[in-house]
Amino acid sequence: MNHILEVKGLCKYFGSTIANKNIDFTLKRGEIRGLAGENGSGKSTLLQQIAGIYLKDEGRMILNGKEYDPQNPLDAKNNKIGIVVQELGVLNTLPAGVNVFAGNWKQFSRFGIINMKKMYQKANDIFETYGLMKIPLNADCAEMSIESRKMLELARALSGNPDILILDEVTQSLSQNNREMLYQLIARLQKEGKTIVIITHDLEEMLEICDNITVLRDGEVITTKACSELDTDEIKRLMVGRQVNSAYYREDAVADYKEEVVLQAEHVNVPYTLNDISFELHRGEILGFCGLSDSGIHEIGTAVFGLSHDRTGSVTLTEGNILIKNELIAGKNGMAYVPKDRDGSALMIKDSILNNFVLPSTTELQGKCMYLSPAKLKRFAQNGVEEFNVKCNGIYQKMQDLSGGNKQKVNLGRWLLKDLNVLVLDCPTRGVDVSVKAYIYHVMSEVKKKGLSMILISDELPELLGMADRLIVMKDGCIKGEFIRGNNFTQEALIEVMV
Repeated sequence: MNHILEVKGLCKYFGSTIANKNIDFTLKRGEIRGLAGENGSGKSTLLQQIAGIYLKDEGRMILNGKEYDPQNPLDAKNNKIGIVVQELGVLNTLPAGVNVFAGNWKQFSRFGIINMKKMYQKANDIFETYGLMKIPLNADCAEMSIESRKMLELARALSGNPDILILDEVTQSLSQNNREMLYQLIARLQKEGKTIVIITHDLEEMLEICDNITVLRDGEVITTKACSELDTDEIKRLMVGRQVNSAYYREDAVADYKEEVVLQAEHVNVPYTLNDISFELHRGEILGFCGLSDSGIHEIGTAVFGLSHDRTGSVTLTEGNILIKNELIAGKNGMAYVPKDRDGSALMIKDSILNNFVLPSTTELQGKCMYLSPAKLKRFAQNGVEEFNVKCNGIYQKMQDLSGGNKQKVNLGRWLLKDLNVLVLDCPTRGVDVSVKAYIYHVMSEVKKKGLSMILISDELPELLGMADRLIVMKDGCIKGEFIRGNNFTQEALIEVMV
């Protein structure tokens, strides 16, 4: 039997919202299947029902020729289905090695006592067997980077030796070298007869590594086609139901910014991550940072915004000669920071859209005696929803109920409603679809024209090359090279310095 999984007439409802509608979906053994669609199209919901995270409302699933109705993720894992979810799925209060076997610790238990040494050894064996980036297994997950936590989630999914491995937006959390590792792992698993299902908003990546692609729109399957029959423009057309302008990035080929320096970093050091970093940011400039894993690019954002409390050296806003010693000083002086970990480090994910929009602007919105008028807050949030085109059921809807793209519109928009001088963006398009990416790039171009200066940190080289005026390449916490928009502004040139 060539089919490993058949999904027939699957439906999933969240209140009045139809997330999946009559889904028919078939996977072959040894196939690499891509799942494409806009944010909110139902991709993740479908895969999370297959993985037992959500219970189906209607329809059937047939696994290996038998009825399959998983009641929880452990049930799915016991049926040899593993998943790495889009948003972080680790238990932050537990060490990494324990997380690898979350929910399945009994195999290491005898007389109610867990053999931690045996558990850690087995976890280490998984990392070595699959060639994953090593992480400290005794470290608390809360202190780890997104990339390390994604490696941990991947190890956990692989610990059950799955026949079907589901990867939901994994690559956008990884640096270039770990993406290459993942590509090699996928090819290896396919040779072993495993089936892999991939969601990625990088359509070129999807075409490169998949055999077939299924497109969803508004919770329904539109089509499934072989990659040889598709290109990125056709996938976009199928996703949105119309032709999409393929121009994402800025169209000018040369750097364009004022000579005025707005921010200066001098001899910035952060123990074990940054070593003697100095640079200048100009008025209206988009300054990009790129590098492989552990290069220090993501620590640049926290250091510049004053979040690295063990930082030495100086970060100065030149107007007024203001030293950025902490995040409070940064925020009071026209700086904003959009971190890579949207749900964990930026948004109040269980709170309303209203409260998330107004939080950075409470000082400006205060009336007499520090009074915050509910009507004024409501108008402010409603204006944000309209200005940044947030698709939602209203300003009182919980953030956790929004798609990744709409979460990011709130995350970015709430800062851009303020009067800013410097905006630090760390992976601003992680986990968003092609239309939201294009929207974010458009917004960046517009605020750049108004003189806003931006630091753009990204694991996506096309994004950096498409948007930055200047690029700083980092390796092992040090600056290794600098490129100006124009000649030799290519991926090949960057990678040569990065590695």
